[in-house]
Amino acid sequence: MSDRHLLFWPAHAPRQLDERPDTLFEIAAQSARRFLDKPALICHGQQLSFRRFHDDACRLAGFLEQDCGVRAGDRVLLLMQNSPQFLIGFYAILRANAVVVPVNPMSVADELRHYIDDAGISTALAADALLARIAPLLGPGQPLRRLIVAGDNDSLNAAAASAPPPAAGDAVTAWSTALGLDRQPGPLTATAADLCVMPYTSGTTGRPKGCMHTHRAVVHSLRAFATWFDLQPEATVLASAPWFHVTGMQCAMNAPLSAGNTIVVLPRWDRSAAAELIQRHRVSAWTAVPTMVIDLLSHPDLAQYDLSSLRQLSGGGAAMPAAIAQQLIEMKLPYVEGYGLTETIAGTHTNPPQRPKKQCLGIPLFGTDSRVVDVQTRRELPAGEIGEIIIHSPQLLVGYWRNPQATADAFVDIDGKRFLRTGDLGHVDEDGYFFLVDRLKRMINAAGYKVWPAEVESAMYQHPKIQEACVIAARDARRGETVKAVVVLKAEWRGRTGAEEIIDWCRTRMAAYKQPRIVVFADALPRSGSGKILWRELQGRENAAAAGDPPAP
Repeated sequence: MSDRHLLFWPAHAPRQLDERPDTLFEIAAQSARRFLDKPALICHGQQLSFRRFHDDACRLAGFLEQDCGVRAGDRVLLLMQNSPQFLIGFYAILRANAVVVPVNPMSVADELRHYIDDAGISTALAADALLARIAPLLGPGQPLRRLIVAGDNDSLNAAAASAPPPAAGDAVTAWSTALGLDRQPGPLTATAADLCVMPYTSGTTGRPKGCMHTHRAVVHSLRAFATWFDLQPEATVLASAPWFHVTGMQCAMNAPLSAGNTIVVLPRWDRSAAAELIQRHRVSAWTAVPTMVIDLLSHPDLAQYDLSSLRQLSGGGAAMPAAIAQQLIEMKLPYVEGYGLTETIAGTHTNPPQRPKKQCLGIPLFGTDSRVVDVQTRRELPAGEIGEIIIHSPQLLVGYWRNPQATADAFVDIDGKRFLRTGDLGHVDEDGYFFLVDRLKRMINAAGYKVWPAEVESAMYQHPKIQEACVIAARDARRGETVKAVVVLKAEWRGRTGAEEIIDWCRTRMAAYKQPRIVVFADALPRSGSGKILWRELQGRENAAAAGDPPAP
C-alpha cells in the first residue's frame, strides 16, 4: 500500500494510535467516573446519567453471575431495539466477563435458534415485546436456561427497592427484579485479548457466521472513529443506526459513550421523529446509512425543522448517490462516507472530514494496510485498476466462531501479513482514496460487457422522480444477461410515470450496454435490519422466475 493518502490526513489526528490495554467496559467506566450525572442517553424525553448507567450495568452483571450462572467467556444473547436497556445490557454482559452476541430484533424464532445453538448460548436479555419469539427456545429440552425481560421504561425509572428474588428454577426474570436485587459482580478478569462481542454476518452466502472480536479490536475501532472525527464531550449524537449492527454499535454507541457524549436514541427509524430530535436536542453528530439521509431529505416539511446544529454527518453501507451528496453540500453538510464490515467491527476506511470525495470509501485508518489486488494472482494493482479490496488491520476478527474452514477461506497471507478478503471490488485513485465498484459476485455480463450495478444505480438516483433503485441481472436470450432496475418512485409520481420514461432517460445518461432494458416499479425495496437494500433477495426472485420456480413463501 502506498502512503500518498497521508497527504490528506486530518491535521488534528496522529498517524497512529497507541495501543491501549483497557477492555471496553473499563473505557465506559472511565467515562462514568468522569461525567457522573451528565446524561449519557436520552430516550423518549427521559435521561439516563453516566453514573446510573454504570451502576445498573454492574447490578445486572452481578445478577448474570450469581443467579444465571454466567461465567467468563460465556456468550450471552442481546435481543433489543436501541434503548437504555440495550446499552446497560451490553455493558453488563461485558462486566460479567462474558461475550455479547447482539442480534437483529426482527429475527424470528428459527433464526434465533441458529444463533443460540451455534454460539452455545444459555442466557439471554430481551425486550418484552419480543418475548413471543424467544419463549419457544426456553425451558426443558430447549437451549436457553435463563431469560431477563425488559419493558420499555425499566431503565428510566428507579429500580425496585426490594424486589422479590426469583423463585428457584424460574427461567424468566423481569429486568426490574434483576436490578432490584442489587447483586454486585465479582472481579473484572477480562483482558484486551479476550473475546468482547460476536456479531453475526448477514448470511448472504449461507448460514450466518459469528465474527469473534476481542476487546483490543473493538477498543481500537471506537478510538479510531472518535479520534478521526475529533469527538468532544459537548457533542450530542443521534443514534438511529441499529446498535446490534457494527456501524451503530461503534459509531453511535461505544465511541460516543467513551467520549462523554450525550446519545439521543431513536429506537425505530422515523424521519419526522429524527428531524424533531435533531432540532430539540441540538444534535451535532449523526451516523446514518444513505437510505435514512435520503428519506429525511425527501420529507415534505423538512424546511420547518431547524437542523443547523448538525456539524458531522457520516456513514456507509452503500454509496451516497451523487445527486443527494450534492444536495448535502449545498446545505453545507457534506456526507463523510466510510467503509467497514462486520468482520472489521465497523470502519477501516473513512474520508478525511476536511477533504471528502463523493461516493468514495475514503482512506485507510490508523494501522490499516489496505490494497487492491488481482483476484487470481493477489498482485497489488496500480491506481485505477479494478480488483479485490483486502485489509490488514488491528480491528480484524480473530475468526469465525466454530468455523475453521470459513476462517481459512476469508484470509490470505501477503508479505508476512494476514489480510481479510473482503469480496468487494474496487480501485484506488492517484490520491490513495479507495472506491467501491461492486461485490465480487455482483456483476452483470451483458454480451461480454461487464456492468457494475452500483454504477447504474448511482446514475438513476439523479432522476428527479426516483426515490430508490436496485439493479439486478435478468436473463436475455441474445445477450446472456441484461440490466433490470427495480424502482421506487417518489410518492407524488407513483402511477404517473411509466417504465419507458425511465428507460429513455437512462439512454441519455449512460453507455448503451449499461442501460436498464427492463424497469419495474415497487412500493418498497427489501432491506436488512441495518438498512441495506437486499439486492440478493431481488436477484433470487428474478432467477427463480426465469427458471419457472414458484416464488419463495
